[in-house]
Amino acid sequence: MLGVTILGNNSAVPAFERHPTSQVLTTPNRSFMIDCGEGTQIQLIRYKIRRTRISHIFISHLHGDHYFGLVGLLNSFALLGRQQELHIVAPPALQEVLALQFKLADTRMPYPLHFHAIQHPGYLMTVDDIEISCFKTDHRIECFGFVFKEQKKPRRIDPEAVKAHRIPYHWFENLKQGHDYTAPDGALIKNEQLTHAAPRGNTYAFCADTRYDESFIPAIQGADMIYHEATYLDNFAAQARNRFHSTSKEAALIAQKAQVKKLLIGHFSSRYDVLDAFETEAREIFPNTDLALEGVCYRLP
Repeated sequence: MLGVTILGNNSAVPAFERHPTSQVLTTPNRSFMIDCGEGTQIQLIRYKIRRTRISHIFISHLHGDHYFGLVGLLNSFALLGRQQELHIVAPPALQEVLALQFKLADTRMPYPLHFHAIQHPGYLMTVDDIEISCFKTDHRIECFGFVFKEQKKPRRIDPEAVKAHRIPYHWFENLKQGHDYTAPDGALIKNEQLTHAAPRGNTYAFCADTRYDESFIPAIQGADMIYHEATYLDNFAAQARNRFHSTSKEAALIAQKAQVKKLLIGHFSSRYDVLDAFETEAREIFPNTDLALEGVCYRLP
């Protein structure tokens, strides 16, 4: 099961007790951080997110509200004696920023730190059973969204069937992978008689800062849940476009056209102290919309 915990849901300037963009995608074996705005490590403590589970940090682009918390977090990991390796996936220029910061501060990491530069849209890596890819968004500087897709899960053993057919325990892994079983007397027992199909894996997409852009709909098509920025309400649509951002209705329209199951909206402008209208506007187009509220964990079905 996958779950997304929101650490920051505001846009460029922290306001109204809201923080710049950051969230953590939790999987059964580890956690992935997506963006790391200012104050992220305080939010990790506040919401009791286990820092040791974070194995990868994905940075969408190099506007400060999406990565200004990163250097401090990496340094805190070092001060806390982290030993396990950490992977950073980001636009190439971030590596220069980190190298200069570490050089000037004479910082020496006690843990292996691996940097993976995003060179182009498409497949990035597979971690455990999660396939991760990226896509470009329409922002003022180069910016990437991310898709996290659970791979096909193993079939589930039918306890009564394997007992009835006397299937040896050491063959269970083969059954989970879909193989048939040949009994000692030569009889072939089909896999479908011994297992049940596993539920389909979930897909989560993080649509980073962007103007309304249908070009990345194929990348997020049919996702179980997406996060899409909604910096402004609809009456500021012209300003949103001029500033390379989206409105609540535009986010909902993307969700509708991509036929996703659930939409989270965030990256709210600091001009708004109350957010209810964002949810109201989005739900007029895409009913299964929620505000991405800080401290809340949204579980994928």
